[in-house]
Amino acid sequence: MPTLAVIGSQWGDEGKGKITDYLAEDADLVVRCQGGANAGHTIKVGNEVFALHLLPSGIIRENVLSVIGNGLVIDCEELRSELDMLRRTGRTADMLRISDRANVVLPYHRLLDGAEERARGAKGVGTTGRGIGPCYADKVARAGIRMGDLLDEVYLWERLDTIYPQKEKFAQSLGIRLEQEKASLLRTLLEYGNLFRPYITDTSVLVNDAIRDGKKVLFEGAQGTMLDIDYGTYPYVTSSNCTSSGICTGAGVPPSAVQEVVGVTKAYTTRVGAGPFVTELHDAVGLHLQNVGGEFGTTTGRPRRCGWLDMVVVRHAVRLNGVTSMAMTKLDVLGDLPSLKVCVAYDIDGQVVSEFPGSISRLSRAKPIYEELDGWAAASCRSADIVRKGYAALPKNMRKYLDFITTNSGVPIGIISFGKGREETIDLRRRKW
Repeated sequence: MPTLAVIGSQWGDEGKGKITDYLAEDADLVVRCQGGANAGHTIKVGNEVFALHLLPSGIIRENVLSVIGNGLVIDCEELRSELDMLRRTGRTADMLRISDRANVVLPYHRLLDGAEERARGAKGVGTTGRGIGPCYADKVARAGIRMGDLLDEVYLWERLDTIYPQKEKFAQSLGIRLEQEKASLLRTLLEYGNLFRPYITDTSVLVNDAIRDGKKVLFEGAQGTMLDIDYGTYPYVTSSNCTSSGICTGAGVPPSAVQEVVGVTKAYTTRVGAGPFVTELHDAVGLHLQNVGGEFGTTTGRPRRCGWLDMVVVRHAVRLNGVTSMAMTKLDVLGDLPSLKVCVAYDIDGQVVSEFPGSISRLSRAKPIYEELDGWAAASCRSADIVRKGYAALPKNMRKYLDFITTNSGVPIGIISFGKGREETIDLRRRKW
């Protein structure tokens, strides 16, 4: 059963898109399981750079079937824009499949998202304003529209006839009005239905059949463990399950279908949006990480908050996801820092805490307990030969840093990434799949 999952072990932005694209070279299917257009994956192929939000990273690979699972919420306008971008590069969407059960982000979801965030005032959660939360809320409240509904005009009208008046009242309570009338919204959704009709199918059957037939299936996560609706820094989280457990419900496969889990881990820590961040830096080192690492959101362009690597977070992710190996990214960004700090535990009210707390109040009082390691020269890890020569050619202090992470997490490092390009990768795995 050759299946592999790529999961973020921090607050997202770990470089999952590049790792998924790299691993997709050997895949038959790449399946995305959750999230929406609030997630951004950047892939570099030669001189081309692709910023994807809904399309699975496998879409850049020829002969790889890319599947948008039922766990996603789909902004149809964003998806159309991404497909147009893809075609401008000379590629096609022939290998795309979309779950008929995936919920649709409607125009009023975006409108309500912004209004709700404004209403929270100083207690805002840092939403991207793309309607993701309100769409997931409607899904759970059984008030959503699904991609398969766009193919049935009579049923779609019945759904809107029930849902739309509720949304009008809710919008009025927030002091706003819906921008699109019900009949106009129906026409728009039917147009999307015609556009995406060739791709909409029961993707659960498709994926399970592929697994049964021994095909190589790669599950692609979005966001990261610390944004998981249940196990992240709630309420400063996204609205879906970003952990490996989300694969089962988000792709329609059983737990036994997930064989290997690659936890993508940035060599330091970043996050976008509000919420406690124990190792956050507000000094020159923080600016170094932000500027050298290009830490600006793919989706929003917002600068990311930066800090030292937090092993409490990484261990939390390893346990929740069943991580079998790690993919380390952006080690080169740490170059030229004379010393490096790694958080190994928290001090909360005088108590040493080694597991990530569920209480956001306790977390806000946590102070990092660091161990310090020696740094390395940036020039020593920029040579084109370093990837060709492999792990032994890495600077000694970098190898010590990696060994420390392995020992502290209990998980081996299988992939080391030094840049966005496919070729900027050291693969230490004993077997590919």
